[in-house]
Amino acid sequence: MSECFHSVRLIANRCQGCVNCIKRCPTEAIRIRSGKARIIEARCIDCGECIRCCPSHAKTAVTDSLADLEHFRYNIALPAPSLYAQFPVEYPIESILCGILNIGFDEVFEVAHGAEIVSLAIRDYLQRSDIPRPAISSACPAVVRLIQVKYPELISHLVPIDAPVEVAARIVRAEAAQKQKLDPEEIGIWFISPCAAKMTAVQQPLGSEKSNITGVIGISKLYSALLKALPKEGQHSHCKRASWIGVGWAMAGGETTAVEASNALVVHEIHNVNEMLEQVVMGKLAGIQYIEGLACSGGCIGGPLTVENRFVAEYCMQKRAKRMAEEDKISGILPHQAYLESQLGVDERRAIEPRPILRLDEDIFKAMYKVEIMEKTLETLPGLDCGSCGSPSCKALAEDIAQGSATEADCVFKLREHVRDLAKEMVNLAEKLPPPLDKEPKE
Repeated sequence: MSECFHSVRLIANRCQGCVNCIKRCPTEAIRIRSGKARIIEARCIDCGECIRCCPSHAKTAVTDSLADLEHFRYNIALPAPSLYAQFPVEYPIESILCGILNIGFDEVFEVAHGAEIVSLAIRDYLQRSDIPRPAISSACPAVVRLIQVKYPELISHLVPIDAPVEVAARIVRAEAAQKQKLDPEEIGIWFISPCAAKMTAVQQPLGSEKSNITGVIGISKLYSALLKALPKEGQHSHCKRASWIGVGWAMAGGETTAVEASNALVVHEIHNVNEMLEQVVMGKLAGIQYIEGLACSGGCIGGPLTVENRFVAEYCMQKRAKRMAEEDKISGILPHQAYLESQLGVDERRAIEPRPILRLDEDIFKAMYKVEIMEKTLETLPGLDCGSCGSPSCKALAEDIAQGSATEADCVFKLREHVRDLAKEMVNLAEKLPPPLDKEPKE
């Protein structure tokens, strides 16, 4: 495992050097240099915002594929609830689950089951009087990483409970090892994900030493194969599904509904989350009990690795949730009513470490000197934040100049000033003559 693994990558030969990505990145992790985008690994949180906004499709997410299943004796799929939003409501969830089996998996276990268990655990956690307020959901790995790099003082506010997919993976691996009489390492656990940040979270787990998930396959990678493998009507009776409580986590607000938080705030889309976290740091949201923060617009249904339009997916999911709630009452499908500490992996958790990006240098004296350079440079810049210099803002350019990775001439306005001053100097020099020839005009 590399020190800085990132799922989001640049396809250099597609990059046109536009400034769309640098303007949209919430952590200013991208620069344009030599006509190509460059991702600053220490700043990247794998939110996938650059994947969405790049008109040249020069950003991509590295995930696993169905071909990787052959390395394991037994393979289990963990479909995210957002997968169901990619299909019209006429396709039952049972049918989608069986379609997953038809494309090569030996077993399927819904992440929604893990969501039901995590919902119960969060409910209990919010009853405690000794926790920082507001408590912030740790389900979205991009939001957790945003807090790590920009708001490390809020790490203590994160709910210390694994994301639903980790809980689901822990449960199903133990069950499969016992039933199939296999070594746990022979079992492949594959998360079918809408999100690039989940791939990064598997390679570099948040709050644990090692992930319970073997790999991550993007929804967009297997959607076509899954669509062709959907069973005909009547062939899915053996595939059981989770309740609508767990499935509802796919949409913004679904988690808050499931945990029954009485005084909660639901914030989705990474820039909105960024602004909200600033408010928390300033102490303006101390009266809020719980914050559900989601990097993608609309929640996981708007993830960068989905295939359906976010609004269409939300419409389908709302209809599906309403239908499921009615069906659950009739059929008696209930969410989990209890959980075990072992399912949550409490003993395996470790503290989430901050990854501050505002530190200019390890040496405090050098850092102070660079801050001084930044402040002086920023005073001379136009403050337009146009991005033409290849940095997302004038402040970012001032920081790059202080770090030695850019120059003042990179700013087109400062360059124009230099050219104008140089032109004036050239005119003055052109008019100047050597002293022997510099004679006074005759009267």
